[in-house]
Amino acid sequence: MVKLVLFDIDGTLVRTGGAGIEAFRKVFITEFNAADGFEKLKFAGRTDTGLVREFFQYHQIPMTGENIGRFFEHYVFLLDYILSQGAPRPCPGVMEFITELWSLPNSPMLGLLTGNIRLGAEIKLRHCRLWDIFEMGAFADDNEDRNLIAAAARDRGSRLLGKKLRGEEILVIGDTAHDIRCGRFIGAKVLAVGTGGATLQELENHKPDWVVENLTHVTAREVIS
Repeated sequence: MVKLVLFDIDGTLVRTGGAGIEAFRKVFITEFNAADGFEKLKFAGRTDTGLVREFFQYHQIPMTGENIGRFFEHYVFLLDYILSQGAPRPCPGVMEFITELWSLPNSPMLGLLTGNIRLGAEIKLRHCRLWDIFEMGAFADDNEDRNLIAAAARDRGSRLLGKKLRGEEILVIGDTAHDIRCGRFIGAKVLAVGTGGATLQELENHKPDWVVENLTHVTAREVIS
């Protein structure tokens, strides 16, 4: 029986119309005068800190605590503003799936497993009224490596539940190969959803336990028991 369900955010829980990418681009330009090469960055499934490191290296900007702090201070401000001007929304079936999880006799703890920094995750989810649903999470603040973020989420969930969780007691839900890999890293079950841009075939190639077009195509009971 699954006791902890960990959700990715972008393309899994919400669609933000590229707000995070636009906020990244604007901060790089306005604060670091760096624009060239931005189109080469691949955002899907990546960590915020890893993306900043990659672009800083490309432009030979020192990856110092001061520069990282400066980047994210402006990033979260711009992210909130861009989201307020757009129409962020939950992905299909998200609320119905979560409601069904809550209705189960032994409902699991709900958490986040994301490459977003914690404040960025909160801003995105608050705009969709989803933040308060989740009891815990692991973020890019915990580690730059997505696999180690997954390990942090497992360990945090274990502490909150008062027992060391086995892999099969955890379900990771995500929309990219990175989500599948980090779920496998901690031995979790993995539900892959096609709401983030990857095709179902691309997701199937990484052998998750389930692949669905969106969360309307699966019931909570199917993946929890």
